[in-house]
Amino acid sequence: MAASNARGSTNSFGHTEINWDKLDKTKFYVVGAGLFTGVTVALYPVSVVKTRMQVASRDTVERNAFSVVKGLLKTDGIPGLYKGFGTVITGTIPARIIFLTTLETTKVAAFKMLEPLTLSETTQAAIANGVAGMTSSLLSQAVFVPIDVISQKLMVQGYSGHTRYSGGLDVVRKVLRADGIRGLYRGFGLSVMTYSPSSAVWWASYGSSQRFIWRALGHSAEHEEGTPSVPKIVLVQATGGIIAGATASCITTPLDTIKTRLQVMGHEKTTSVKQVVRDLISEDGWKGLYRGLGPRFFSMSAWGTSMILAYEYLKRLCAKDE
Repeated sequence: MAASNARGSTNSFGHTEINWDKLDKTKFYVVGAGLFTGVTVALYPVSVVKTRMQVASRDTVERNAFSVVKGLLKTDGIPGLYKGFGTVITGTIPARIIFLTTLETTKVAAFKMLEPLTLSETTQAAIANGVAGMTSSLLSQAVFVPIDVISQKLMVQGYSGHTRYSGGLDVVRKVLRADGIRGLYRGFGLSVMTYSPSSAVWWASYGSSQRFIWRALGHSAEHEEGTPSVPKIVLVQATGGIIAGATASCITTPLDTIKTRLQVMGHEKTTSVKQVVRDLISEDGWKGLYRGLGPRFFSMSAWGTSMILAYEYLKRLCAKDE
């Protein structure tokens, strides 16, 4: 009973979850910054490759993942796979703090609001996690979008005719000079439209798939088998992360491709969402909207699985002793 009280939930899967009020917040933020930085180092090159594929023009030779990697290694070596990395790490720490804090507090509130309704645990988890994912994404976009604009311009510099920069501050200086502060928020609407639904779908899929898997394994309110082993919990969480990443990437790739093209456009060019869609379709047909789907699918699945395992491990590490 003590374990159940120490760990989250208003449902029979509480033994696998740790609630926000049971975490040592200082330890959570400090250790989390280091942990997520490590995961970002490992997976960042995938984001660079995906971004380059999405902005490739009709006459660009490097239009698949292998040729993009080969070209980057040839011209810049390993550092080429980490273009814009410094900017991302600096900016995503505050963005991630906002995201995770909002995610956990909103999820707890959503579960409480859903308690009076006669919903299945899978449906309840999908709704609560989805609402929390969307809300946290909406609030973190204010910090994340400028970082996204700067890092993506650094990722594609020199590629397919894009401007070269001497670093993140150079990007900020040139964007502000050309477009003012709104230049750093180019694609903000599309970012909200892309990442908020994506976050909602990801967290809803993750929360519901976990419940479904636990139920299939016999861990339910009717068939309680005690607290699962840590390896078993990790395996279920990893599977949930893969399912969530696959679902979200398939649904949101077209919006992500359009958003990326708008954000990396040169200062002298102005265009609309409609024109970007027209250009993509004229170059590749409707499949142009899914350009970079392979790397995005891998990125969201790998990022999602790695991040969720790191996140769940972090929560176990930072849980207060009862």
